[in-house]
Amino acid sequence: MRTPDWLAAWRDYDIELFTLGDASFTVSSLVKVSVFLIGLFWVAGALRNWLIRRALTHTQLDEGTRQAFGSMLRYLVLIVGFMLILQNAGINLTALSVVAGALGVGVGFGLQNVFSNFVSGVIIMVERPIKVGDRVETATIEGTVREIGARRTTIVTHDNIAILVPNQKFITDQVTNLVYAEAPIRLRIPVHVALGSDPALMEKIMLEAARQHPEVLKEPGPEVLRPTLAAASLHFELCVWHSARGPVRRQLTSELNRLIDQRVRDAGIQYAA
Repeated sequence: MRTPDWLAAWRDYDIELFTLGDASFTVSSLVKVSVFLIGLFWVAGALRNWLIRRALTHTQLDEGTRQAFGSMLRYLVLIVGFMLILQNAGINLTALSVVAGALGVGVGFGLQNVFSNFVSGVIIMVERPIKVGDRVETATIEGTVREIGARRTTIVTHDNIAILVPNQKFITDQVTNLVYAEAPIRLRIPVHVALGSDPALMEKIMLEAARQHPEVLKEPGPEVLRPTLAAASLHFELCVWHSARGPVRRQLTSELNRLIDQRVRDAGIQYAA
């Protein structure tokens, strides 16, 4: 049987490019491996989406847990699939020891941050100190966790700005998770007024302001403390409880300060200089 002209022409151009161990790579083999890799990433992503949006939606797992399971499944499929593709291409995995050694040197000199962020991402998904939907504070960033990736976590601020934070920051730095315990949290607002002001009146003013705000919980109720004593002023601290997933703390602080300031001025009380 006569070989088709296009097949004969392809064989002429299908030259050997390089060898890796006992395997030789030609143009056709590279094309095949590339197609397999593209298919592998597509299948891994499809399985992740299926697990998150279909298989686990009927369980009682929250969104963050479903995201973590989906990401771990994707990584597992990618690792196993990559090894199968290499073996299908005729590459003996033991022949990659030299490449692994070179990669280790690269990690030591230039990729240590990438590797550290990847490991930190795995730790976050397993230990779950933060999860999707949590409201967190880290350094000068405050917002809601939108996505936890392999190398970075996406936080959407209250200004609707997405900030990509390296996962390592959540392991090595101090992070405040406002909704970790799923319980009410307390907000403290200091107020300093001039010496000679009526303490009982000040406490009444601050408590009335707190009770007027709809986001302040009635139970536990607000209270006014005297945290310090000073020779030139009176120091008060309003303590209120609010839902962890409720108002933005900076916004609530601003609104309570506005309510307190209005009552303080109406009562003729002077602030401390």
